[in-house]
This record gives sequence, C-alpha cells and structure tokens, in this order.
Amino acid sequence: MPSNDARNLLQCAVPTAAAGAVAVAVSGAVAGGKGALGAAVGTVLAILFMGVGLYVLQRTAKSLPMLFQAMGLMLYVAQLLLLLIFVTLFKDTSLFNPKAFAIGLVVATVVWMAAQARAHMKAKIFYIDPDSEKSEKPEKTGPPS
Repeated sequence: MPSNDARNLLQCAVPTAAAGAVAVAVSGAVAGGKGALGAAVGTVLAILFMGVGLYVLQRTAKSLPMLFQAMGLMLYVAQLLLLLIFVTLFKDTSLFNPKAFAIGLVVATVVWMAAQARAHMKAKIFYIDPDSEKSEKPEKTGPPS
C-alpha cells in the first residue's frame, strides 16, 4: 500500500478506534460486560468494513478509474448486505447487548466518515500534473519579439 493510502487509512482508523473505545467504556458502564462486548463488536465490524472498502476503492481508482463510481456504489451495497447478514445471524444472541452493538456500530461509522472527509480535505492532491508543462510546452519557432 503506498504511503498516501496508508496515511489516509490511518487518519480514519485512529479516531474511529478512539471513539470505539469511548463507546465500549460507556456501554460497559451502562450495560455491563455484554454491553462493552457489543460495542466492541460493532466498532470492530465498522472499522473492518470501512477499512476494506477504502482499500478497495483506492485500488480501483488507481487501476480502473472509469469504474470508480460504480465500484463505490456496489461496495456500499455489499457492505449493507453483509451487515444485514451479520445482524440476522446474531439477532437472538445472548453473547452481547444488541443495543450497545448498534450504538458502537453507528458511532464508529459516523466517526470514520467524518475522519475520511477531513483526511480528503487535508490531502494535497494535484488536479494538474506539474511536470507536464515542462515536457509539453511548445518551443517558439517564430522571430523574437
């Protein structure tokens, strides 16, 4: 993974993990051990889904830029379907508190999206190629003025 991609992933994952730790602490204080476990599962699931999604989108943008938008839409639909499958499989579980799971998942997802927006705004992305003006500049062929 190139350094810009790793930096972008790190700028999203660190605040999300910190917010997840707060959600785990609050859920543990309110709902006990099962609440803390539910918030931890929700946070880990959000970091995993969003991290894999960001990685896939960055790879797609570099290799197949014409498929970037379609890949983004497909990726978000796939993430929602995987989350629906996960929630359906664990809807009657007694392993963790489902409300704490939902809160941890929502908090982590919102923090990830905000951190990703901030990282994108802070990134220094060229919209022109600065080296191209040296190589593509036509030479003067007429008389000097």
